[in-house]
Amino acid sequence: MLRPQFIVVLRDGEWRVKHDGKHHGPYRTDREAIRAAIDAAHAAGCSGHEPRVLVEAPLSRNLHTEWTYGDPYPPTYLGSFPASSPQTGRFAD
Repeated sequence: MLRPQFIVVLRDGEWRVKHDGKHHGPYRTDREAIRAAIDAAHAAGCSGHEPRVLVEAPLSRNLHTEWTYGDPYPPTYLGSFPASSPQTGRFAD
């Protein structure tokens, strides 16, 4: 089974989601980018994949797993804001 990865990164002062070699965004905050990545990963999981969301630490560039398909969705710790950005709208994979 495929394990797609959605990686939240900070590039040039903007939060983005890297997936399948493309950067999506920008998002105003890391929380917006994480929520967009989780929404996209959840949709991929509903299609039979086992995606996960990783977040890259801005200084060290180390990755940590933020969410994996099968974890509670939507995650309550992110709040109820929509996963969209005024600049770009919804994440599309």
